[in-house]
Amino acid sequence: MPTSDQDSRIQNQKSICVFCSSRSKIDPGFTPVARELGSIIAERGHELVYGGTDIGLMGKLAESARQRGGRVIGVIPQSMVDHGIADMACDELIVTDDMRTRKTLMDERADAFVALPGGFGTLEELAEVLVLRQLDIIDKPIALINSGGFYDSLLKFFDELFESKFARQRHRETYFAAESPLAAIETIEREWGLGSRF
Repeated sequence: MPTSDQDSRIQNQKSICVFCSSRSKIDPGFTPVARELGSIIAERGHELVYGGTDIGLMGKLAESARQRGGRVIGVIPQSMVDHGIADMACDELIVTDDMRTRKTLMDERADAFVALPGGFGTLEELAEVLVLRQLDIIDKPIALINSGGFYDSLLKFFDELFESKFARQRHRETYFAAESPLAAIETIEREWGLGSRF
């Protein structure tokens, strides 16, 4: 029989979708941040939804979540499976026909979104969920983990959009930046009303 603590964790379990790089040739200094995020998601009773590869930050993120007993859901297009980079150790690996379907399924499965450092793919995914929240199509927390100031330039550009009125001031509240994985997840949990339960 589940204990009361286990019941609470199951009841409070959420799905956190993480956007990040799958490149292997990036600065290895970002790897510990990805691993820390995977561990924290698992330790706090949530499940990981991510891009489904076993390389780059994606691979380290998923590996770390699994090592801490977390459930990992990968969503990957067939073209990437054909390149031999699918993470076959996922608890659930969803293979889609294309990238657009992949993003739609990730959005649907997530209760919150976190962007680790990444390239154009990460920026595209982040921008899409920001627009969905701006248009009130979704109401889910969105965090950028600004490790080492990685997103400083992007955040400054966002400020310029607000200052020049290309974006409405109230949409500043559609996302937040955090300096660490723990700060990001704790803020997300507070938005869910779960902050004091772990």
